[in-house]
Amino acid sequence: MQDIDRLGMARVMEEAIRHVQGADGVHVSFDIDCVDPGEAPGTGTPVKGGMSYRESHFALELLQEAGIVTSAELVEVNPSLDTDGRTSRLAAELICSLLGETIL
Repeated sequence: MQDIDRLGMARVMEEAIRHVQGADGVHVSFDIDCVDPGEAPGTGTPVKGGMSYRESHFALELLQEAGIVTSAELVEVNPSLDTDGRTSRLAAELICSLLGETIL
């Protein structure tokens, strides 16, 4: 989060993407508990001050634009803690961003 705060999501993701350019493919493992619990309360290990709704979508949109992702998983959604379905909906939306849908 310090890098995201200091540099911004675009630069952090540009550096990460540059680091893996040339690989045969990239597997994305997105732990929803990295998102602020105000947006994703249904996880066993919420992190106050985590990524925002928009930062999370933007990171996955940038990965999709780079065309390097060959597989992905979105983990740490706990339906028993997600009483209103908010985290589950966010997880589905984030997967859509990784597959090319944009929210803005």
